[in-house]
Amino acid sequence: MRLTEDYMVRALELGRRAEGRTRPNPPVGAVVVRDGAIVGEGFHPQAGQPHAEIFALRQAGEKARGADLYVTLEPCSHQGRTGPCVEAVIGAGIRRVFIGTRDPNPLVEGQGITGLQGAGIPVQVGILESECRRLIAPFAKHITTGLPFVILKSAMTLDGKTATSSGDSKWISGPGSREHVHRLRDRVDAVMVGIGTVLDDNPRLTTRLPDGGRDPLRIVVDSRLRISEKATVLSVPSEAATLIATTRAAPPDKVARLEERGVEVLQISEKNGRVDPAELMTELGARGIQSVLLEGGSELGSSLLQAGLIDRVMIFIAPVLIGGDDGKGLFAGRGATRIADALRLSDIFVRRFADDVLIEGEVGKCSPA
Repeated sequence: MRLTEDYMVRALELGRRAEGRTRPNPPVGAVVVRDGAIVGEGFHPQAGQPHAEIFALRQAGEKARGADLYVTLEPCSHQGRTGPCVEAVIGAGIRRVFIGTRDPNPLVEGQGITGLQGAGIPVQVGILESECRRLIAPFAKHITTGLPFVILKSAMTLDGKTATSSGDSKWISGPGSREHVHRLRDRVDAVMVGIGTVLDDNPRLTTRLPDGGRDPLRIVVDSRLRISEKATVLSVPSEAATLIATTRAAPPDKVARLEERGVEVLQISEKNGRVDPAELMTELGARGIQSVLLEGGSELGSSLLQAGLIDRVMIFIAPVLIGGDDGKGLFAGRGATRIADALRLSDIFVRRFADDVLIEGEVGKCSPA
């Protein structure tokens, strides 16, 4: 079993290479193994390109006949922009198939597994399933609900503050943590902040990595359109666009000026005097946005959490003490009044970046403490 998992670990490594690049498809990795050695491997680089299994089979060539295939996601059985992978696997003479997780896509939903078994190929499902499901989490959320997968990222001090009483938050976390955040930006479809973050920090919301990287769509949630027309996020050089989500109470003349500059202004219904988070996420999902990195805004974060729209939380904790009782916390407003009613995250990961500690967990599957 250990060797089986090792091959799936390699398939996962391959799949992660295209994380954030495959929309509307999921990232997938595959390896072909014969006589205890990997003879072919591949990953799906982007929509319209061959799937991971095809690249792995091509590299293996004739060595695929009688070999085993390890793939992070159930092979597709339908005709899309590329042909069904199940037919290619059968035609290549693969002996056995090991699958990380079933495909949540209603067009597949076990049909790939059934197709392989119908051809007499033994199939084992669930190899490192948790890790494989994590790889496709944004795709799975979007394909089953139409909504994007939302990751809340924040940095806080050891005494639980995300900023001082004056709003200063640069820099709570260290360089290693900040580089990791840029790698997250490189792998998501959109990065989102509230207007308070823009007014306090004037961020660029771009991806800045030593090896380059891709900028995600920049989204500012600004219910009353208070953004300065000189804000950096409106003029930063980037191939990615900036979108401002506001309400119908936004001043029409300011909307027009921003749109003349190429900034999209999306007017959303109000809920409690602010942009309705559910309608916003529905609109983003309808545009094909699978993943959103929420990077700032205690009020915005609170509204999304209360609406059940946050799927993953990533908190960097730095060995810093602000002191006092007037610093800013992660969420605004009232939270749970009893510990028993508080949300407890599941599938916890803990990593260290120099002196910072990252705690990461899932919200969607969690329950009260």
